[in-house]
Amino acid sequence: MHRPRYDDWSLPKGKQERGERRRDTALREVEEETGLRCVRGPKLGRPVEYEVALPDGRRYLKRVTWWAMTVAEDLGFTPNDEVDLVRWVPLGSLVDVLTHEVEHDLVHLLATSGAWSSP
Repeated sequence: MHRPRYDDWSLPKGKQERGERRRDTALREVEEETGLRCVRGPKLGRPVEYEVALPDGRRYLKRVTWWAMTVAEDLGFTPNDEVDLVRWVPLGSLVDVLTHEVEHDLVHLLATSGAWSSP
């Protein structure tokens, strides 16, 4: 997905709401950001922490837990201020599209974990 605020291509992720389990956050955020209702698969590796720089110069530490997912229903994507474009990219080409190195590592893990298989 493309985030105009950062002008980057990123995998869906977001902020956990108070009292929400991380696995539920993942499903909610993917649906909100892409219009895809998914079924959560296996967790991919350990949670990742990295520093995020906001456009105004502030920085914060973000912790992300990743899961493989399968699309159950396409509810339709509507561009908005947070995400203006979404697109499917073959797994083998994904690292060429994603902006952030931490997500490149995740793609390699997904490709070798057995959690993904080609149709």
